[in-house]
Amino acid sequence: MNDKPGKTRWGLAHIYASYNNTIIHITDITGTETISKCSGGVVVKADRMESSPTAAMIAAKKAAESAIEKGITGIHVKIKAPGGQNGPHNPGPGAQAAIRALSRMGLRIGIIEEVTPIAHDGC
Repeated sequence: MNDKPGKTRWGLAHIYASYNNTIIHITDITGTETISKCSGGVVVKADRMESSPTAAMIAAKKAAESAIEKGITGIHVKIKAPGGQNGPHNPGPGAQAAIRALSRMGLRIGIIEEVTPIAHDGC
């Protein structure tokens, strides 16, 4: 990369954490170009383990390794739960573990934002 050694190259980490799975999707700062993605279902064999914190940590590690290879050194995190009309509004068990794993991989964490959709009855 042409970046200076001390300069941070930012990306966005979109973490969708439900009670059935955890999906980590890292994009560039505009959110249009995918840099890496991984989910709990990719890294474990048993379906019941997809949403576990362990699966989220392994998935976040894989996504972070790929992002670091492509030059990303810092990320802003957006956490999303299912939400909406009938879904739970709090993230699943893998959200916190995924953020911790991203930080331990050496990525700088900028902003942590919760973007769960909230139903407002159409008004």
